[in-house]
Amino acid sequence: MPNHSSVSENHSLEQLQTGAVLAFDFGKKRIGVAVGNTAVKVAHPLATVDSEVTERRFVLIGQLIETWQPVLLIVGLPLHSDGTAHELTQLSQRFARRLSGRFNIKVIMKDERYTSEIASVTLREAGIAGRKQKAVLDQIAAQQILQSFFDEPHATT
Repeated sequence: MPNHSSVSENHSLEQLQTGAVLAFDFGKKRIGVAVGNTAVKVAHPLATVDSEVTERRFVLIGQLIETWQPVLLIVGLPLHSDGTAHELTQLSQRFARRLSGRFNIKVIMKDERYTSEIASVTLREAGIAGRKQKAVLDQIAAQQILQSFFDEPHATT
């Protein structure tokens, strides 16, 4: 089996085989997960990995990967509005490297600026506010990350 393990910010959707894509909104306490497909290019909220224990997180993510058999993983890259590194930038990059190494699936880092804010507004507009958002906010942020990946023009390199 060829080694497809890598972490990149360069990507081409056209070069991927058709299949599922999982996206992750990494956080210290929770990781939001969304799913989509390279053919349909529509993202859906999937799950929240609600654990601060690294090994437990990877067990739960492994179950999702086993179920969905993704051809690609997307990890949100937290940056400040001016594009400079955020306190979670390095942790997210480390998480992406671990995903790639553990599961031997290509990982792409995707700018996630404003996704949590957009997710919160989306939930408020749907009548979900305050503490009720906590359970799904990270999933919706992951959905935003994945949908923005699907919607952008992709490089062919």
